[in-house]
Amino acid sequence: MGVINYLIEHTGNITIFFLRTLLSFKKFPKIKHILKYMEDIGVNAAPLIVLTGFFTGGVLVVETYPTFHKFNAEFLMGALVSLSLARELSPVLVALLVTARSGSAIAANIGTMRITEQIDALEVMAVDPMRYLVAPRIITAIIMVPFLTVLSYTSGVIGGYFTSVYVYGINEYMYWEKLKDFTELKDIMGGLYKSAVFGVVLVTITAYFGYITKGGAEGVGRSTTTAVVVASVVILILDYFLTALIY
Repeated sequence: MGVINYLIEHTGNITIFFLRTLLSFKKFPKIKHILKYMEDIGVNAAPLIVLTGFFTGGVLVVETYPTFHKFNAEFLMGALVSLSLARELSPVLVALLVTARSGSAIAANIGTMRITEQIDALEVMAVDPMRYLVAPRIITAIIMVPFLTVLSYTSGVIGGYFTSVYVYGINEYMYWEKLKDFTELKDIMGGLYKSAVFGVVLVTITAYFGYITKGGAEGVGRSTTTAVVVASVVILILDYFLTALIY
């Protein structure tokens, strides 16, 4: 019962926290804050996303080629890589990487502000903490997480191409043709829709656990760990329902 009560309590509090953030949009956040977080969350993460995407596409080919080869279906490798990345792997992997990299930083930053009473100072100065700390990050996540997903998909397809053509000798024309034949716009857009939702979820959860931090420096570490774990689990659970809804 203790675990259930914990889940219910924090689910309700996170929902209220998100609604408070939405209400703060009555006055749009400052553009300079959005641009700053776009650099932190998006631009600085791009090399990591490209690297992981490239090798994700490559390992897809390595894992599935033996099975496809048994049925002389190697020419479908491009379609497999494209659909796997667009529908599932790129949105989820990007969301988990952004959670680990930027979500932990969000929780630690807001948690530090909480224990050093900077958030209390903002409230005293009549500055809405939701509008100042959370809203710009949510806008940034809606923009940059889908952008990183496209980057991951592109690099993954290229990684799959190099592995297919130069390691296994698959015909490069068939790789690209089957990729185009089987990949539809709804596959790409569905992945982008999922990644935008994941972006909102990861920012909201990590910001929430940072916001309720207590217990000094040890509390910041605890909140950061909890935020990353909870956000990652929620993303994986949400992925199932979004996939069922879209596809």
